[in-house]
Amino acid sequence: MIRIKIKRIYEPAQKDDGFRVLVDRLWPRGVSKKAAEIDLWLKEIAPSNDLRKLFCHDPEKWLEFKKRYFQELEIKSDLLEILEKKAESGTITLLYSAKENLFNNAAALKEYLEKSG
Repeated sequence: MIRIKIKRIYEPAQKDDGFRVLVDRLWPRGVSKKAAEIDLWLKEIAPSNDLRKLFCHDPEKWLEFKKRYFQELEIKSDLLEILEKKAESGTITLLYSAKENLFNNAAALKEYLEKSG
C-alpha cells in the first residue's frame, strides 16, 4: 500500500514522516537545510514558474491548476518513479512551503500519485 502524506516544511519533522521530499521549486524562506531534515529536494517535479505564478494559491483556480500541473507531470515519469519506488517501501511525506494547506502543489502531486499508483 502506498502511503503518501503532505506537510508544511515549517512543521517539525516526525519519525512517521518516513522519506521527506521537498517538492517546491524554490527553497523555503527562513528554513535552514539542517532544520528542514529533508531526504531529497525534488525541485524539478514542482509546477513550472509560469503555472505557479498563474495559480498563486487561488482556490478558484485550483481545478485549472491541477489540470495543467497533471499535464506537466505526464512528461516527468522519471521523477514520479523515484517517488513511487520510495512510497512502495514506506511512507513518504511531500513537503511544501505554501501557507495554503489545501490548495498547493504537494496536495495536487499526492492526488496524482495516488490516482496513478
